[in-house]
This record gives sequence, C-alpha cells and structure tokens, in this order.
Amino acid sequence: MIDDTLLAYIKQQYQLQWDGIHGIDHWTRVWRIGMFLAPLTGANQKVVGLFAFIHDACRQTDKADRHHGMRAARLAARLNKEHLGLDEHELELLDRACRYHDRGMISKEPTIGTCWDADRLDLWRIDCRPEKSYLSTGAAMDDEVITWAQGLIRRTQ
Repeated sequence: MIDDTLLAYIKQQYQLQWDGIHGIDHWTRVWRIGMFLAPLTGANQKVVGLFAFIHDACRQTDKADRHHGMRAARLAARLNKEHLGLDEHELELLDRACRYHDRGMISKEPTIGTCWDADRLDLWRIDCRPEKSYLSTGAAMDDEVITWAQGLIRRTQ
C-alpha cells in the first residue's frame, strides 16, 4: 500500500511540520483505525489505507484550509498510475473520500464512511471527542471503539 518511495514523495511535497497535528503521526493513527474498522464495515482496505496517508498531505496550514481535500484528491489522481495502482472505481472512492472528508458529512458508502470515521476518531489528538452524529458506520459509533481510538493518542505521544 504505502511503500517508502511513495511516503518519501508525500513527505517531500508536504508543506507543514512532519510531526505536527496533521502530519505522519495523525496519518498513522488514521491508518490503524481504518484497518481496524474496514473488516467490520466491508470497506475496501486498500482505499482506506491510502486515504490515511493522502487526505491531509496537501494542507497548507494547520488551521482552516477549505481546499486541502480537493488538493489531496488531485494528488491521488497524479500518483495513481505510478504508485497507487487503483482501478477506476477505487480511484473514484479515494477521490470522494479525500475531496469531502473535511465537510462534516457522513456517507452510507462503506469505504468512504470508513475513511471519514477513521479520520474523525483521531480528533482526540486535538482534545475533541468524536461526535457520533458525524460518524458514518455503526462500528465507529461503538463506545469501546471510540475509547480504543482515544488510547492510540496516548501510545503515540
């Protein structure tokens, strides 16, 4: 999924602090949460895994950055042929997941919902408890899963 060459490319073009609130530690937790949720939700694990490392890769600020999701979707499209190897449907899922992940929406589509839930379950990093009304999947709404995700913050700090 994410090999060293791809990660190096993402790091090179990343404009913020690598270990900041939207950087590699966040992406790694989103990946862990997504990989936990995917078998429970029926999500495409490859798309969920790639989302984790791409969704915030084009941020220009840690504050409000309304277009970072669109930029991330464009990055995924550019990287697909050489690095990602997604088919047309998978690329569309990744595009939609990245493009709209910061809009506060939920999705009934399992892969998109899992991507968004994995990201939102890492809101603990900014001392914000994820609200169930912003989670898409039943698996992510489980209180034990929410508490488990909170524990990931403690283990990575």
